[in-house]
Amino acid sequence: MNGIEDGVALISGASSGIGRATAKRFAADGSSVVVADIDADGGEETVSQIEGEGGEATFVETDVTDEDDVATAVETAVDTYGGLDFAFNNAGIEGEQVSFADQGNENWERVLDINLGGVFYAMREEIPVMLESGGGAIVNTASIAGILGFPNLSPYVASKHGVVGLTRSAAVEFSADGLRVNAVLPGVIDTPMVQRSSEEDPDSMEQTIAAIPADRLGEPEEIAAAVVWLCSDDASYVTGQPLTVDGGYSVQ
Repeated sequence: MNGIEDGVALISGASSGIGRATAKRFAADGSSVVVADIDADGGEETVSQIEGEGGEATFVETDVTDEDDVATAVETAVDTYGGLDFAFNNAGIEGEQVSFADQGNENWERVLDINLGGVFYAMREEIPVMLESGGGAIVNTASIAGILGFPNLSPYVASKHGVVGLTRSAAVEFSADGLRVNAVLPGVIDTPMVQRSSEEDPDSMEQTIAAIPADRLGEPEEIAAAVVWLCSDDASYVTGQPLTVDGGYSVQ
């Protein structure tokens, strides 16, 4: 299936939402999947769902801000399945929504450490393993906040802009070695994170949907399809790109 079949994929933040949908899509297309997340119950449920559909998966409890945890996740892919072909560095948080001047150091550091530091630590472990076997494909989760600004979310926006920068730098450095690195930039997707926001402020969510040309939320499976395509042979000449999947929001 366009190079995905018989591969090995590592997915972080795979206990729910986009991460779970992508883990299931990789498995459905024939890859063995390492499910990495700090949420053990959710991660084990993802593995259970994959196995229930005939796929193969292993869970590793992983805090993406812990370099040893990240190294263990990569080692698990190698030890369990013999290598690492694809990585989707997806774990992230939105952080607190407060005005720029009121942002505290704790929120700033936590959001940057998870959203940006976690991607950096992951790529630093994944890249050497992939290069040893002749290359691979990495996709990092940024956001439309990686190309746009939003009020009251300065740490989140900064972290996602940083993910786009890391992606481009790694792509330039390793393209000649057979390693492609891209980013996916979801818009407003129907995930637990967005559902929490909708419950807290239903009126705001209605206004958000009204501002999307597609006139609906995106589905996690739509992001999963984009990620798997970026990792597939069909995207063999695509690297360093921030692929926006947002129902047209960012082009207005």
